[in-house]
Amino acid sequence: MYTRREFLVQSGGGVLLAGLPQRQLTIQDVINLIMQEMPYAPLDTTVDSIKSGDPQQPVRAIITTFTATHQLIEFAARQAVNMIITHESIYYNHEDDTQWLDNNDIFQKKRQMLEDSGIVVWRLHDAWHNFQPDGILTGVLNTLGWQGYADADRPHVCTIPSTSLAQLSQFMKTRFKAKRIRVIGDAEMSCQKIGLLAGSSSGQRQIEMLSEVDVLVVGEVREWETTEFVRDANWQGDQPKGLIVLGHALSEEPGMKWLADWLTPRLPSVIIAHQASGDPFYFV
Repeated sequence: MYTRREFLVQSGGGVLLAGLPQRQLTIQDVINLIMQEMPYAPLDTTVDSIKSGDPQQPVRAIITTFTATHQLIEFAARQAVNMIITHESIYYNHEDDTQWLDNNDIFQKKRQMLEDSGIVVWRLHDAWHNFQPDGILTGVLNTLGWQGYADADRPHVCTIPSTSLAQLSQFMKTRFKAKRIRVIGDAEMSCQKIGLLAGSSSGQRQIEMLSEVDVLVVGEVREWETTEFVRDANWQGDQPKGLIVLGHALSEEPGMKWLADWLTPRLPSVIIAHQASGDPFYFV
């Protein structure tokens, strides 16, 4: 976690928007600046919207993260951060529909925390995936150091120096700082063509990519779909496949770290930091 001093020392004072002298930069200005560089924006249908707070307030400091957990919101409030850019929903479903949660105490406490703090939570999901190249994928490639291995036309597919599935799995575990990852396939199988599908994809998309790569690295998987395809492929023997499951949060967090890196030179007077949501699981 960043310390209070690290945020407050760097985020104090008046922040001016380039080209708008003597006017403080608002959170809405930040949103507008980002969206101006997003291809296809605004989308006709999108989950990208403000989830809480008044965007007309002057921006003090910004955190980017995979998802705005209650713990992270409390941390942001202690650090005088008043804008969180989250990739995933904050209310437990993709559309952030809350009607079904009206009588849920967990939801109400989180909502009240946001209201009391005044923090603006803005979701950047669809537009960031539509960035060229995909903002989440770019962060993943940076984390792996695989920018030079990605196919120019299909950057989700990388051709790497040949390695074993065991070595590749350990590499992924280390680079994503995972406590544990799940793997299917022969540990000694040769791996060279790798598919990267961070986050959550349909079983059909995962299986289609598996048909053209040696190993698929995913955030999460439907166990009765992709895993069974890999199991059958390995039993048949003539087209062995590997599957590495990192976890949704761990797999997409690098893309939100890259958002902070991408945004910093565009807002040089604003303190911007990435704060990981963290792996929610422990293992027994």
